[in-house]
Amino acid sequence: MIWHGIPPPPGPDPQLQSGISVPPGEKPLSDAIRQTLAAPPQARAALFERLVREIELLVAALPDGRPWTCTVYTGTDGSHIFRGGVGHSLVIDPAGRLWRARSYEDFLTTYTLTPTTCVIASLTPLYAQMREYLPQTDAISTQGPSSPPPGSPPPVRRGNATDPASPWARGRR
Repeated sequence: MIWHGIPPPPGPDPQLQSGISVPPGEKPLSDAIRQTLAAPPQARAALFERLVREIELLVAALPDGRPWTCTVYTGTDGSHIFRGGVGHSLVIDPAGRLWRARSYEDFLTTYTLTPTTCVIASLTPLYAQMREYLPQTDAISTQGPSSPPPGSPPPVRRGNATDPASPWARGRR
């Protein structure tokens, strides 16, 4: 329909059923997590690193995709930390357990500062604030917070629905 000589804006992409575009790295990342959870704990970090490098190459080869990046760090406890570009991280602890983390809130981070740079010097995972990835037969799920690995720092509590002082907990007793 044309209204006053102006055509309507184009509709959603007919191939999108929901009208929402899913970034091209999301499904391969889900598959990588599923494969990693199925692997023996001692092989998980190397497997996941190989899979995220494959995702980087896959997305980089697409014409219109945003870059998909992952920077790998070693935590102060020997964990493998995979930091994405949108504020999320995946941690594989020394026992091979997978954790979903927020890149800033779920780590004690130190930085090396120079007149022109600021780079991460160390990352200490705060497992008690993270959610653990658990294998399922039909989907990947997270559970958390779960029991942190032995020797990890005590949890740092921030306002949430289980904290009586939090505004989110009002009305819950």
